[in-house]
Amino acid sequence: AGTILYKAHNVLETITIDKDAFHFKESVAQKMGELVYDGKWFTPLREALSAFTDDLQKTVTGDVKLKLYKGNLINAGVTSPFTLYDEQTASFGEDDDYDQFDANGFINLFGLPIAERAKLAKNWPEVK
Repeated sequence: AGTILYKAHNVLETITIDKDAFHFKESVAQKMGELVYDGKWFTPLREALSAFTDDLQKTVTGDVKLKLYKGNLINAGVTSPFTLYDEQTASFGEDDDYDQFDANGFINLFGLPIAERAKLAKNWPEVK
């Protein structure tokens, strides 16, 4: 059951946490493991890393459908009110979210997920 819950949580993170934060979270987990192993639970660093994790996880909520097949867990669908995925933007069609000429400037291209998050966040429920 723990493996299933872990997989479901990880699937939710893929649509609610941006790539940079997700990769940093993995390094935070590594450092947290080191601190716990070394008996450094009551340290400012551990508290700061926990605060980062708590803040990052505030929007990791939603519904995940997993299929179990011959010992494998297969993602069969995921939704969240805090999703960072917008099908219209991801399709790179003719819309107001993405200008085809932005590929000429990587700053614009790399800024797209940040702008998309800000746009979508206006419709998210309030986080407590």
